[in-house]
Amino acid sequence: MNDMSRAPIPKDIVRFILLGIPSVPYLEAMLLLRSERERAWDARQAAERLYLAESAAQSLLDELSSKGIVEAFDQPKRLYRYHPSASELAQTIDLLAKVYSENLIEVTNLIHSKTNKKAQQFADAFLWKKES
Repeated sequence: MNDMSRAPIPKDIVRFILLGIPSVPYLEAMLLLRSERERAWDARQAAERLYLAESAAQSLLDELSSKGIVEAFDQPKRLYRYHPSASELAQTIDLLAKVYSENLIEVTNLIHSKTNKKAQQFADAFLWKKES
């Protein structure tokens, strides 16, 4: 599929990405758990599949849990399962998964554009202002 035939990313998905997806690893973790909805994951298993350090995977899973995207439970170790807290959230994530599979670069660029703006704002705070 070339760029000319690709549908634009729906505005509600752009908004969800900009407001709710802090990083590509966060998105990948969310979509991984979504792809195997019935499976309970621990941080080590998620880390192996996402090519991350276990501590990074743990942070992502905890963040996904705090946002109501996955449920966390202890049996006896901490496990996580995809379970959005609202049907609207589940529908948005389903659409995001489809959009991401069709527009990987555009979605990734959206996520990075947010990060780049924050980095630029941080850098700009240290610029010396020329006195008049």
